[in-house]
Amino acid sequence: MLIASGFLLFQFLSYGLGVPPLVRIGAIFSNQPGMYNSELAFRYAIHRLNMDKSLLPETTVDYYVEYVNRFDSFETVQKVCKLIRVGVQAVFSPTDSVLATHINSICDALDIPNIGRSAHDFSINVYPSKQLVNYAFNDVIQYLNWTRFGILHEKENGIINLHQLSRSFHGEVHMRQVSRDSYVSALNEFKGKEIHNIIIDTNSNGISILLKNILQQQMNEYKYHYLFTSFDLETYDLEDFKYNFVNITSFRLVDTADVGVKQILKDIGLYSHHIFKKPYLNLHIKKSTILESEPALMFDSVYVFAIGLQTLEQSHSLTLLNISCEEENSWDGGLSLINYLNAVEWKGLTGPIQFKDGQRVQFKLDLIKLKQHSIVKVGEWTPHGHLNITEPSMFFDAGSMNVTLVVITILETPYVMMHYGKNFTGNERFYGFCVDILETISREVGFDYILDLVPDRKYGAKDPETGEWNGMVAQLMKYKADLAVGSMTITYARESVIDFTKPFMNLGISILFKVPTSEPTRLFSFMNPLAIEIWIYVLIAYFLVSLCIYIVGKLSPIEWKCINACDLENISIGNQFSLTDSFWFTIGTFMQQSPDIYPRAMSTRIISSTWGFFSLIIVASYTANLAAFLTTERMINPIENAEDLASQTEISYGTLDSGSTMTFFRVCN
Repeated sequence: MLIASGFLLFQFLSYGLGVPPLVRIGAIFSNQPGMYNSELAFRYAIHRLNMDKSLLPETTVDYYVEYVNRFDSFETVQKVCKLIRVGVQAVFSPTDSVLATHINSICDALDIPNIGRSAHDFSINVYPSKQLVNYAFNDVIQYLNWTRFGILHEKENGIINLHQLSRSFHGEVHMRQVSRDSYVSALNEFKGKEIHNIIIDTNSNGISILLKNILQQQMNEYKYHYLFTSFDLETYDLEDFKYNFVNITSFRLVDTADVGVKQILKDIGLYSHHIFKKPYLNLHIKKSTILESEPALMFDSVYVFAIGLQTLEQSHSLTLLNISCEEENSWDGGLSLINYLNAVEWKGLTGPIQFKDGQRVQFKLDLIKLKQHSIVKVGEWTPHGHLNITEPSMFFDAGSMNVTLVVITILETPYVMMHYGKNFTGNERFYGFCVDILETISREVGFDYILDLVPDRKYGAKDPETGEWNGMVAQLMKYKADLAVGSMTITYARESVIDFTKPFMNLGISILFKVPTSEPTRLFSFMNPLAIEIWIYVLIAYFLVSLCIYIVGKLSPIEWKCINACDLENISIGNQFSLTDSFWFTIGTFMQQSPDIYPRAMSTRIISSTWGFFSLIIVASYTANLAAFLTTERMINPIENAEDLASQTEISYGTLDSGSTMTFFRVCN
């Protein structure tokens, strides 16, 4: 016992000056989805800190991780006490506000620094101050000049103070608390009230479902503007929103274009693959190309702690931690450590970091907005400089009339054609006669336009059963587009629902077809009435019948007769159906001629009669087909106008779906 006490005393005297060579820290993570990336960033930050001795050259940081159920406060308290018994000198809690309250209550009682999202004593909140974030969204709403908007929020989300935000406006604000099951009903309510400006303040796991519900309710048009409070908008799949001109705006905390951020993200992926055999994955789009804000904040939290230790080491000594939850004694070095952590100024993955009373008061938020092909940065917000918009054209048109029209069209050579190269974006993709007219009108009148193709690639026709319109006509009727340009025919039905300009070209329905020409005469064209297989079968039948008559004639005694019957001395018997005579008899019968040989026996007569009947059918069929074949080549269908084409069924024809030509032929039929 004396030896152990002496060793501890020696340890205390050796470690009492500066920072001990071993510093223990602990982390509490909930077992809910999405915590894997934050835990990975925590482990990697400590690994990187121990490998790079520039901050703490004489100190190694050891860590302990515990997992809890976010709804089990008793388990959370037990796990925190377990970490304190191990001797951790700081507790890193996740950004879950429910857990942070329980964790901080223990850390506050024992004077142990708690680094997370809590706003209590002995806590460091690396997350931007909620009050300052509120000011940021307030500035954006004022810049957009929203006087009527809705707010969809979930319980305990806590990114901004929604009630304070709503009270700062004198306009019309509609707040709805939602869950995953009530997204659709809330969206339908806003759609029915024609509320087009909506603030989305939901947790990360529900945003993907909410985006799908927006698509299902067809609320992804250009007149809608969604302001997301999530800092991870870039991590979600917005492919279905890119080409509908819907306005989606948000802030981001991590600059994805920063070289340092990209390198950290790459190193985290290598570290994860090496240690856990599992890559860094984004839970929403399954890509590891964007670092989420929560893992980035966890990474910065570890380095804030390390920088605080480094500063403390230069002017103060850190005593060992020897406390527990069962005792009421607090840690003597906790107050000094929390003061040095409060004085940290550093630039991390989430931008500049500075604290005041445990709250982060220095940071930079990039304002991003969805463009047609990507999400682009359009401004930034800082606590001192407030909102600075660098791309005002993304929100308001800079033209003389300050008007941007949504124009739809359809591809039709040479009126509207399209470049398919990668270098062409926006209106540059289209060219043609109608596009030139539109460009000239826009310059003279003084407006800008966004040109895109109609979704269903149709001009527009009225369904005779449902009475609904489709194509460009439907887009104009539903106010999804302001203008349609193209080679659209003016009809009475269309003119009754939409307005037309004066036509720049008058066209009618014309028919152009080629008169069929006869094929050139060939040597064996007489064989065309019958197929080649028929001719082969006839030839085979000819040989078989001839051989059959020859054999049967040899076997039948009736077919034998005396030769030179007058010469009694040289009487001989012969058969009239020799091999050559049999073939001659068969061919003569087939040609409907009278041969010199006549069958005498019953068997040969039956075969001859069958062959004669077969020959009669073949010759009659050949004669009829030959006459029809020669007549068909000279026949020409009498089509002189569109009515003749619609009234016949011999010639197939087709039209563009939902066009005026299709409507004409449907009426004619």
